[in-house]
Amino acid sequence: MDQGATLYRSYIGGDDEAMVELIRVYKDGLMLYLKGITNDLGLAEEFMEDTFFKLAAKRPKYSGKSSFKTWLYAIGRNAALDSLRKRKFISDTPVEERYDISDERDLEQEYLREEQKIALHHAMETLNSDYRQVLYLTFFEEMSNAETAAVMKKSRRQIENLLYRAKLALKTTLEKEGFEYEGL
Repeated sequence: MDQGATLYRSYIGGDDEAMVELIRVYKDGLMLYLKGITNDLGLAEEFMEDTFFKLAAKRPKYSGKSSFKTWLYAIGRNAALDSLRKRKFISDTPVEERYDISDERDLEQEYLREEQKIALHHAMETLNSDYRQVLYLTFFEEMSNAETAAVMKKSRRQIENLLYRAKLALKTTLEKEGFEYEGL
């Protein structure tokens, strides 16, 4: 049994501190995953909070058929998509205005690493939502293809194909921007 499942069962059993620990462990990763869906950090944070509120208030049953993290991310994804459908959300904020790139650090290497991260995030934002999600879950959250398939409600084969196409699209986008990364 993974740590998340243990904490959730403790919370269900009456240990409120277990929910605090669950939030501490999963909030950042969940919020960044949801940002890949919404393309808006503020909305992602709101949906992350909604997800944990659902856990705390409704106490849905965790069956253990998947990892707790996969189950939690699926709840977050469903909440975000439902809310976006209701809002008919369209982002009209240009990508350039979402980032404060004015980092005044003196170390050149750190600056270059930050620039590469920014270029990568900008490039990922140009990809369609499914591509962003599969890349984020696979590489940043280090989920297996099976776990990613469970979160995104797709088959393993669909995830493999989606991941292949997403990596190609990201590579093409990065190359257009002059970014070279041998790991893609």
